[in-house]
Amino acid sequence: MVEVNAHTRIAPPDACVQIEGLCKSFSGQVLYEDFDLTLPNHQFVSIFGPNGCGKSTLINMISGLIPFDRGTILINGKPMRRSRIGYVFQNYRDSLFPWMSAFDNIAYPLKVKGMSQRDCRDRVEQLIETFNIRLDLKRYPYSFSGGQQQLISILRALVADPEVLFLDEPFSALDFETTLFVRDKLQEIFMTANLPMLMVVHNLEEAVYLADTVLLLSKRPTHLVARVPFDAPRPRTPDTLSSPEFISVSRHCLDIFQEEMRK
Repeated sequence: MVEVNAHTRIAPPDACVQIEGLCKSFSGQVLYEDFDLTLPNHQFVSIFGPNGCGKSTLINMISGLIPFDRGTILINGKPMRRSRIGYVFQNYRDSLFPWMSAFDNIAYPLKVKGMSQRDCRDRVEQLIETFNIRLDLKRYPYSFSGGQQQLISILRALVADPEVLFLDEPFSALDFETTLFVRDKLQEIFMTANLPMLMVVHNLEEAVYLADTVLLLSKRPTHLVARVPFDAPRPRTPDTLSSPEFISVSRHCLDIFQEEMRK
């Protein structure tokens, strides 16, 4: 295991997200000050840190959902407004349109872009076939389980072929059984689509289990404390949780987190 110090600048030629000099304050209180971060393509990256450190705020700024005060954010070398971004919200119940069928919810980004009904149908059908999704898409969101609703949200985020997928605590509103279902499906999507994913989580086990890299953030004003790799082979299974490497990486991340909390 190799830990890369937060002050080491990493700029791989295939960088997916590049952040330089990012600054953000709320009501005069500094959250981020001259924050730099580079994330490579083709990785599943988890963000973990203390409550209130701005984990969700960070991906919301990267994805363009909230403004930042100063700095530069590029996705595949382009400004975010020229990039294709997928976003999965924390609360799947509020993010889906209850008056639309599951199909229309998934196809909504395509319809906003002006795609024809036939092309929308072809794209949605291709998506569910690729990921082996077995849902009756004529039904409305309220008739599905929580895990199925979150899966519909994920499919909606994927339908427009994004360059990067952002996930804001996708398991926080799910029970344990449903979390296992969505976690496995996310891993399957990542392995099939080879799509870079950036996920905020509040559970360290989830952060390590799915990730190629765990980003550990500090208390405010927030900076990157460390990026910790986890290179266990995929697909990861429940056996991964008891593997020596998983235990070692999780312990290492916990030690860093606890040290930060003592400051």
